[in-house]
Amino acid sequence: MRRSCLSLVLLCAAAAVHAQDTPPTREHFAPKGWEGSYHGIHYTPVLRVGDRVIVSGIPAIEGKTDEEKIRWAFQQMQAHLEKAGATMADVVELQSFHVAQDHDEFRRRVEPVLKVHREFFKDHYPAWTAVGTTALFSKDAPMEIRAEAVIGSGARPRADIPAPPPRQP
Repeated sequence: MRRSCLSLVLLCAAAAVHAQDTPPTREHFAPKGWEGSYHGIHYTPVLRVGDRVIVSGIPAIEGKTDEEKIRWAFQQMQAHLEKAGATMADVVELQSFHVAQDHDEFRRRVEPVLKVHREFFKDHYPAWTAVGTTALFSKDAPMEIRAEAVIGSGARPRADIPAPPPRQP
């Protein structure tokens, strides 16, 4: 019995060492309708490396209003994540790029993004950097968003961040 237990312990230890030596896989995905990005423009719409998922910039291009376009981009981000086995809850970082000529216009352009962001991220928010720029690759897009996720990280999130006190008038 002791030999069996010792053999099992050694086998588990060897498997753990081997798992650390094995590099993660690199898988390229393109949700339906995005295949041309990979083959024509030579970039991967969504890339999975181990449990890490990287979603390339998605331009907000479908819809009549900026808010509709932005919502479409977030829906596309969700579809990209799902293609690689992640969820919106697994998103750990966002980067958004907003077309604006100055700071005031930038702040106006971010308002509909904040509204849509609240629809997709109800709590346990990802890290987020918003950048203003004068142009994007997709001419009529008011913004573009990219994301990084870690598969499974949204299953048990924790946050010990107290709410700020109400502002005094």
